[in-house]
Amino acid sequence: MKSVFQEPKGTTKHFNQVNSLIDIAAEKQKAIDDWLPITSSRNAKWWYSAFHNVTAIVGAGVLSLPYAMAGLGWGPGVVILTLSWIITLYTLWQMVEMHEMVPGKRFDRYHELGQHAFGEKLGLWIVVPQQLTVDVSSCIVYMVTGGKSLKKFHDVVCPNCKEIRTTYFIMIFASVHFVLSHLPNFNSISVVSLAAAVMSLSYSTVAWAATLHKGPLPDANYSYKSSTSTGAFFHFLSALGEVAFAYAGHNVALEIQATIPSTPEKPSKIAMWRGVVVAYIIVALCYFPVALIGYYYFGNSVDDNILITLEKPAALIATANMFVVVHVIGSYQIFAMPVFDMLETFLVKQLMFTPCFRLRLITRTIFVALTMFIAICIPFFGALLGFFGGFAFAPTTYFLPCIIWLHIYKPKRFSLSWITNWVCIIFGVLLTVLSPIGGLRNIIISAKNYKFFS
Repeated sequence: MKSVFQEPKGTTKHFNQVNSLIDIAAEKQKAIDDWLPITSSRNAKWWYSAFHNVTAIVGAGVLSLPYAMAGLGWGPGVVILTLSWIITLYTLWQMVEMHEMVPGKRFDRYHELGQHAFGEKLGLWIVVPQQLTVDVSSCIVYMVTGGKSLKKFHDVVCPNCKEIRTTYFIMIFASVHFVLSHLPNFNSISVVSLAAAVMSLSYSTVAWAATLHKGPLPDANYSYKSSTSTGAFFHFLSALGEVAFAYAGHNVALEIQATIPSTPEKPSKIAMWRGVVVAYIIVALCYFPVALIGYYYFGNSVDDNILITLEKPAALIATANMFVVVHVIGSYQIFAMPVFDMLETFLVKQLMFTPCFRLRLITRTIFVALTMFIAICIPFFGALLGFFGGFAFAPTTYFLPCIIWLHIYKPKRFSLSWITNWVCIIFGVLLTVLSPIGGLRNIIISAKNYKFFS
């Protein structure tokens, strides 16, 4: 007599087929992950984290910090600069901690952390538009900055040469990225990023050292730059955004940590945090001397790029501008890599394209060409620092990590963690609301005297 527990005929074969299909799907998924830029390499050391973070955070915006100080004034300027350094270090620590908060899982991308906190769809819509705005706008700003720094180098080295349009220098700068953008992942651009980190410290040092060499203006004025109270108010708001723009590395923090190996005994957060601490020490050495010495010596007459104020010694200023060019080459690549990852993930996983070099070549070439074209069309894009600094950079850097932390960990009300996070959220929301107002006014003023393809 047959047992009632006897396995039906063909069941074992069916299970084997299902398991085989699951294994094939897992292998295919692993092959895709091994091809995508963020997850293809996990052998980075802690010092990779250090110079990747320096390259991401210390943009050419450091050169506009004295100008931001002129808009803020001594008291508010020092407070906001210091608070921003402390708050963004704290929110970066939160992101490092949350990277592996779920045992056996890594949130390799910012939007994956958002999806864990807010749900698959809502998390995607909250994080991805903001992260894309930050990454793409940064690439365009760096395209403009690179082109203008090349032009400045040319004009200083050869003052009697024929005038060359900024457009052509932007195209020269872009030509480098048509090559570098095809490097597959973060680890492959580590040499470029290291050079960029060294350059950021170098041109920041040149900026404040040359300021000391030139000496203070005899009639340095520390009153607000604008003669009207309305103008001073809008300049103050715009300066808030310029400071926020200077702390923008959080958008690629999880992606950088994804390149570091991790085991239960030695999680990636240990190496990542060590690199972050070193990076933030370098950030302080870059930001505070440039901002405070530049403003102290030149007052409200400082230009929006302190290297423009420092015309002499010519050889040193020319060298500093080339340092800026090398730095923004690295910065462009750091901010472009998450965009490449999003585009390639969408094409391969959603549209089912085959992962290959040709797909990568077409996708990345189009992106570089697009950012170059926008930079050529609106080379005053640097005026958008204040607008984008508050509108997009402040949320992802100053308070979105805090909201995610409160939502997931739910600290006790009025505890130190609860209070700290809410202080960061309030400060960040104020930046987000106020600074785009001043930035938008600057855009309107800049557009009055603007010519396309200048």
